[in-house]
Amino acid sequence: MDLKKVNAPVNTVTYDRNEIDAPTGNIYEAISVISRRAEQINTEIRKELIDKLEEFATYNDSLEEIFENKEQIEVSKFYEKLPKPHALAVQEWLKDKIYYRNTEEDSQEV
Repeated sequence: MDLKKVNAPVNTVTYDRNEIDAPTGNIYEAISVISRRAEQINTEIRKELIDKLEEFATYNDSLEEIFENKEQIEVSKFYEKLPKPHALAVQEWLKDKIYYRNTEEDSQEV
């Protein structure tokens, strides 16, 4: 996921309930799918942030050697300004970018 190209809202947005539950016909199922995707996005973002911050890690026991690293601050500010994972997940849901299937319906067909 390219976080620089996302245009999900940063602030709270009210969505039409009918748009959200249109693909599934059930608002609870739709929100369940969106929440699972939001967890996946959050895990990806967290992993990416940790990987970038590890580049700046110093493994010294001395507190005197702690200094302010401007690049590290820039990376942190970038991730703080990103839209929240649930906003990204809702945007993906509304643009039909999330694949989902109902396993209960699949097991009944067999």
